Amino acid sequence: MQLGILDLLAILGSLGIFIYGMKVMSEGIQNLAGDQLKNILGYMTTNRFAGVATGFVTTSLIQSSSATTVMIVSFVNAGLLSLRQAIGVIMGANIGTTITAVLITVFGFSKFSVSDYTLVVIALSLPLMFSKKSNLKSLGEFLFGFGLLFMGLDMLKGNVPDLKSNPDALAWIQNISDMGYASVIIFVFIGTLITVIVQSSSAAMAITLIMCEQGWIEFDVAAALVLGENIGTTITANIAAMVGNSYAKRAARAHFIFNIFGVLWMLALYHPFLNMIDYFVVKYMQIPSPFTEASSVKWALTIFHISFNIINTLLLIWFVPFIEKTVIRLVPVRSEDKEDDQFKLEYIGSDIMRTPELSLIEVSKELSRFGALTKKMFNKLKVQRHSKRSADFEGAYNKIQKYEEATDSFEEEITAYLVKLSEGRLNADTSAKVVIMHSVANDLERIGDSILDISKNINRLYKKKLKLDDKQNKRLDDLSSLVEEAFDIMLENLDKGTFSIDLKDARKKEQEINKLRKKLRKAQMRVIEDPTYEVKTGILFRDIYQGLEHMADQIFSVNLALAGEKFDLDEILEDDI
Repeated sequence: MQLGILDLLAILGSLGIFIYGMKVMSEGIQNLAGDQLKNILGYMTTNRFAGVATGFVTTSLIQSSSATTVMIVSFVNAGLLSLRQAIGVIMGANIGTTITAVLITVFGFSKFSVSDYTLVVIALSLPLMFSKKSNLKSLGEFLFGFGLLFMGLDMLKGNVPDLKSNPDALAWIQNISDMGYASVIIFVFIGTLITVIVQSSSAAMAITLIMCEQGWIEFDVAAALVLGENIGTTITANIAAMVGNSYAKRAARAHFIFNIFGVLWMLALYHPFLNMIDYFVVKYMQIPSPFTEASSVKWALTIFHISFNIINTLLLIWFVPFIEKTVIRLVPVRSEDKEDDQFKLEYIGSDIMRTPELSLIEVSKELSRFGALTKKMFNKLKVQRHSKRSADFEGAYNKIQKYEEATDSFEEEITAYLVKLSEGRLNADTSAKVVIMHSVANDLERIGDSILDISKNINRLYKKKLKLDDKQNKRLDDLSSLVEEAFDIMLENLDKGTFSIDLKDARKKEQEINKLRKKLRKAQMRVIEDPTYEVKTGILFRDIYQGLEHMADQIFSVNLALAGEKFDLDEILEDDI
């Protein structure tokens, strides 16, 4: 029997429907859970057992260990989880992913097959997907993905050729299988490769079960493929961590080390463990031995998958501190000194299996960094104004120019990310936060522009060899102190995020700044009448204090946006609904 190009395309198409169905189903349940999913993850404590339970529950709900692991990497990236907490959750995710294998085995390979009802499920999902209510839409997506998943599985089973009638076609597999323990190692690598290609351990597991069902491979070969799939599934998280910070990379490496350690000890006990699984299914499940009956392999393989991940977790959970120390050595944190002048998005990373709620957490972290950058600029402004040496003055001025370019990049990249996020379907709360964050990014960039303008005016004083008198310097110092206090309030509010801040301190500081500005204007008007008044110096002094006051307005604008008072939030939420 020959496998033609159309047959191969049919297999790939069936696999594509299966993987797409799993993706839609996972995203649907994540959107349905929304903030509740964050709350589940938020229950984690330093207790590693609680982390394992959380990882298991989360992965069982969203039916994707890759989604859970990427989420955990993102949480570590955003500083919401410690590495030790993350390792526990990743262990639980490995157990949770076995639920997918159970569902596929029970509903896809048993006498009662969901595949017979997939069109009914999809038909029921369509009205929900067109609903105006966000929760109903998400439920519809989940059902639609569920139907597609089992439709793809059924099509995959139907398109994979039955090689039982043509034993010669299996000769190459038989040749590899007859190499003793080396065969096990080879099939571990094959399992890893399959998972890396399809980017889904569940899809790889489905392929393995189909090969078992068709009689292509025997139980010991299939178990080796499953071990390889456990290694291959770590690739997704490592890809997501490539654009993350050092802490995110550590979490991804921990996932890899955990699965590698598990595969190594299992390979050492491989045949005794398989014999134990064989004894269990024959004695307690009352089915023939998977070594002699192909129909039993899918059940034995599912038991193997579950027991391996549970035992591996029970063994390695005691070594979480060791795994933590290992990945810390493997991925050292970059020197803060080296990073000081390298401003780039750090928390916003890959959008692999990313939910809007999680994306906004990362944008919030980026805005905090953005705010901290503007404060760096302000500190350099103080250095520039009080510098006695030309080298210090020029150095501060050059730094401010460089930082201002970074603020432009920050705003462009954050805005582009928010625009991309807005293209998806967002709930009312998320839509309002997107509007707010867009405004905050714009205000922070304008603060950077104001600082640069002030810096240029100070530079003009320096170049023209003009000097402010003691009174002018004192007035600018007083105003700068108030603006610095306003800066600190803004940074504190940026760390808190949207909708959760109190404007009391920010309003009070804004009033103090406005009051001082009025005093400066009156004093300036009186000085102008003095015959000895230096016009050029006076104009630059005026531009500097007006720039500081304008900057304070922009700082207050950030606070207003974070509190939701800069917009008519009721109108935003109503429009979204």
